Formats: sequence, structure tokens, C-alpha cells
Amino acid sequence: MNLEEYKKNHKTAYLAQMYEKLMKNEAELLSLMEKDFSMKEMKELAQNDLNSIKEQKKNIEEQIKIIIESEKEEIELPTELILEVRAGTGGDEATLFAQELFQMYKKYAESQGWSTRIIEDSVLEIKGKTAFNALKYETGVHRVQRIPETEKIGRVHTSTASVAILPIRKKVKFEVNPADLHMEFSRAGGKGGQNVNKVETAVRILHIPTGIDVRATAERSQSANREQAMSILMAKLEALKEEQEAKKFSANRKGQIGTGDRSEKIRTYNFPQDRITDHRVKESWSNIHSIMNGKLDPIIEYLQNLQK
Repeated sequence: MNLEEYKKNHKTAYLAQMYEKLMKNEAELLSLMEKDFSMKEMKELAQNDLNSIKEQKKNIEEQIKIIIESEKEEIELPTELILEVRAGTGGDEATLFAQELFQMYKKYAESQGWSTRIIEDSVLEIKGKTAFNALKYETGVHRVQRIPETEKIGRVHTSTASVAILPIRKKVKFEVNPADLHMEFSRAGGKGGQNVNKVETAVRILHIPTGIDVRATAERSQSANREQAMSILMAKLEALKEEQEAKKFSANRKGQIGTGDRSEKIRTYNFPQDRITDHRVKESWSNIHSIMNGKLDPIIEYLQNLQK
């Protein structure tokens, strides 16, 4: 037990002081027991006290261990994530809405000082100490209600897009059988200099058992794109596993916002009424154009405060 170290931690300082006091009492008892007792009852009493001290020390050690482990988990919160936005039902309007959501999150991330990088048209890499904690409740189906510019008679259309927040963890909880992976290489498209379209740097990985398909093209080398694609794949597999577990124990998830299921409808963006409604918490916000421009703070902070 490194008592001096635990004394410096405000979460364990009191326990460390209690432990130190018990050690002092234990030492006094041991010293006393080394002497000759005139009565057998005195020896038994001292031994009982010693056993009690040992039990109290053990309890304190366990409490400190739990506190330290929980602190490690806080430190190990992912500082990197993949944000993926996919168009749902609604044709061209759904595609447009997905693009707008993508830009909304990108602008919000940049306003928080996090670094961002576009991996694919619908996939954004975000790095920041508080990024995952802020965005972890955004996974699900987002619905938009508005009059498209191409609408001639002023009808309100409803379209959807799905959002997934996938944490990239340093330590992966499971292993993937290489035989379950199908990997393809191709030439990357778009801008990027002479290397693009001449060398097969783009990487596509298919996880055969689940059908999960990922692609990475942002890096200049094939090996870097392969590493990026594997990180995204592992994040998707972990998210799938957690989603399946959440469904099994959904009845016990009181106090949590949803299950993290991409099929769960979480929010509606009603443009004619200037209202965004989060269906999980039955709360609405106005200033929809400001929020769509990256000013997500009111929604993010509200959801975070509910979990405190």
C-alpha cells in the first residue's frame, strides 16, 4: 500500500488515513502480544482485536482498489471517435439532410477545439479529450420535416438519416479471426496529388460474418489506410456487440438515454415550426438554423446533465 500516494488523492485520502491508523493500532497490539500475559483471556482479547484490524484493513484495500480502477476507466475514455452519417428514407432529400447533419457535427467539433478529418464522404474522424463524452448520445435515427426546394405545392416532406458514434479505443476487448476478413485494394479517387489514381492506396475490408463493410482512402499509403480501416471495423464490431447486449438487458437500463441502437428514432428537426425535439427526453429547442450551423451546445449539455 502506497499510503503517501493515496493521501494525495482526494478520493482516497480519508481511507489512507484510516488505514494508517489501523496499522499503528496493529503494531501496538503485536508489540503487546509479544510480552507475557498473566491471563489467557487477555491474549484472546488482543487476538480478536488484531483479527478485527486485519479485516478492516482488507475492506479499506478493496475500497481503494475500486476507486483507483474507476479512475483508470475515466482516464481511458476514448479521445478519438468515428462519426458516420448515412441517408435513410426520403431519396434526394434524405441525402441532403445527411450531408447537413455531417456538416453540423463537423462545425460543432471544430467549435470545441477538436481536430477533425474526413475519412469518407459520410465518415468523420474526431479527436478530442471530451469528444466522445459529448457526442455519445447522438447515435440513432434523425428525422427531418420540411418543404424541399423542389416541392411545387408546398408539402412538408419527411426524411431520415442515421448517425453512429463509434469510439476508437486503444485496447480492443476482443479479437477478430483473419479468416473472417476479405480485403480489397483500389486506387483512391478525388484530390490528393500525383499519388492518387496511380497507386492502389484505398482499402476496403469486409467482415464476412456480420457483413460490415468499411473503406479508408484519406491516407497516402496503403498500410496507413489499412490501419485506419481496421480501426473503424473494430469500432463498428464493438458497437454492434454493445448494441446487442443493450437489447438483452434493456429493462435494466433505467436512467440511460436510449440503447445506442442506430435504428432508434431519437430526434426530429421540424423546419416549418422551428423546432428540434429529442424524443428520448421529450424536450424541444428552437433556433433550428443556428443549431444546424453547429451550435449544438444546448442539446449536448442538456443530455449530459441528465446523466450526472
